[in-house]
Amino acid sequence: MHDFSPSGLSLPSPGRRTLLRGLGGAALLGAGVPLLSACGGGGTASDPKTVTLGSKASDPVPKKAFADIYAAYTKKSGITVDVNTKDSNTFQEQINSYLQGTPDDVFTWFAGYRMQFFAAKGLATPIDDVWKTIGGNFPEAMHKLSKGEDGKYYFVPLYSYPWAIFYRKSVFKEKGYEVPTKWDDFVALCKQMKKDGLVPIAFGDKDAWPALGTFDQINFRQNGYDFHVDLMAGKAAWTDAKVRKVFDLWSEILPYHQEGAVGRTWQDAAQTLASKKAGMYLLGTFVAQQFTDKAALEDLDFFAFPEIDPAHGQDTVEAPTDGFMMSKSPKNKAQAVKLLEYLGTSEAEDIYLKSDPSVVHATNDADTSSYTPLQKKAYDMISGAKSLTQFMDRDSRPDFTSTVMQPALQKFVRDPKGVDALLSSIERQKKTIFASG
Repeated sequence: MHDFSPSGLSLPSPGRRTLLRGLGGAALLGAGVPLLSACGGGGTASDPKTVTLGSKASDPVPKKAFADIYAAYTKKSGITVDVNTKDSNTFQEQINSYLQGTPDDVFTWFAGYRMQFFAAKGLATPIDDVWKTIGGNFPEAMHKLSKGEDGKYYFVPLYSYPWAIFYRKSVFKEKGYEVPTKWDDFVALCKQMKKDGLVPIAFGDKDAWPALGTFDQINFRQNGYDFHVDLMAGKAAWTDAKVRKVFDLWSEILPYHQEGAVGRTWQDAAQTLASKKAGMYLLGTFVAQQFTDKAALEDLDFFAFPEIDPAHGQDTVEAPTDGFMMSKSPKNKAQAVKLLEYLGTSEAEDIYLKSDPSVVHATNDADTSSYTPLQKKAYDMISGAKSLTQFMDRDSRPDFTSTVMQPALQKFVRDPKGVDALLSSIERQKKTIFASG
């Protein structure tokens, strides 16, 4: 979802996106590209004391965090977790062939549509039996997020983080700004900030994914979770009047966004918030990574995207979530079930977060005593949500979002006129891509 190389510099290709995970997290989890190459798994083991696990966690920090979980599980159960780690981008490029070949018993993956896609193809095993054990550990929104289109469970969440509007507490206090909860108040605040000489909304879309997040927020606030999910899954039309309304609303606040966004990275946009030149910034909690000064970091706060239609309120939170699935024919299903039951506990999440404090627990009974104020607020926002979305490139086909939506939204940001022609073009391309299977 987020374009990074290990050094923190933008990669040249927006098709090779990696997810910067949570509060100050490290670049890691690749977003999708077309899945073509063959990939062998470690799924040949039949030792009853071994469970094989395919992992995309190749970056040192999460790799260690996951290894700590598996080591704790082995100590507790006597079962060895044989981990087959691939580079994150390679893992995702080859996931289709991998799952059709001889995959590992369990594998790391993403919640939402990208999980449902493989579940619907019969490339994953339903894990309703696991959820009978772990269901009480998770809020309702996580239950919904972990189900396939057939209503069965296929996913065990491990960690998450929300998208929200970030601001500096000292700026709001100094200027007497109130946190807006309704759209009209939000627009009024943008106008006031502009009068006060601030850039109302910091914005950098050089890497083409941040604008996807803006669309998501306006769409599910205006049209609700169900329509948003249907649109992402190719079931609703981009030429629907409901979608046009989203762009009308976006056009209302676009003049208050930082100019020249398509030529600016998200990090540079974040610096305008850090330097108090911008009043607000819509992004994931990983924005905190750019606040290297401790006092500035402690001055950072956020609020949920404001309500647009009272029928939908602020019920939906965009919270990309990572976790685990079981492959279609696990060699050691009984032990794979037991491992997934363990991975769905706060105990496992505690171990992960100890090594990687950049994210928040997916469970609802977690010990949050060591959380920073931002983490606590992020956790409360996610656990209190009625519905969770994952971000456009996880809630839809990655080939559609990277080849169609990213350039389309950049075109809109550069020139918000001609929306109807743009939406017609998106709809035509959508039909072709989603019909390809």
